[in-house]
Amino acid sequence: MSRRIFMSIHEREEDILGIARAAREAGLTIVDIYAPYAVHGLDQAAGFRPSRLPIICFILGLLGAGLKVWFEFWTTAIDWPIDVGGKPWNSWPAFVPVTFEVMVLFAGVGTVIALFITTKLWPGKRAKIVFDGVTDDRFALLIVEQDATFEPGKVRMLCERFNAVYVEEREEETA
Repeated sequence: MSRRIFMSIHEREEDILGIARAAREAGLTIVDIYAPYAVHGLDQAAGFRPSRLPIICFILGLLGAGLKVWFEFWTTAIDWPIDVGGKPWNSWPAFVPVTFEVMVLFAGVGTVIALFITTKLWPGKRAKIVFDGVTDDRFALLIVEQDATFEPGKVRMLCERFNAVYVEEREEETA
């Protein structure tokens, strides 16, 4: 199965912001945007939905803290209760510092793993280069043809309206 990809290369961030807004307003489907640095507002301009990684981080932090508190309470009050200095076995204030550390550990490591899973960045995966030097000093916008109403001529004129340095249409095999 193959699909047609339309790629435009731009030199300035104002142009990539403009073309992303215009493409979204024209109903075109933006596959990806490549930039040499983070461009403020580019995700909103392209219509990308917000990342769910903060929610995953929060849930993993709560899970880590909950599991740690349960484990420490179980070990000190149920499985192996030892009287240390006359303190109660379930001394909650003693659990706080380690609970915080385990919460941060679960949230941090879990978020990195979730990032690799959602972006499909497996160890040893080779980068797919769309255009030589694209993230050195240029910006690239990839638009995919979704249906028969896609008109390459209009898309090319839209790209050139936003100072496209290079415009290319190519066939891409989908796996």
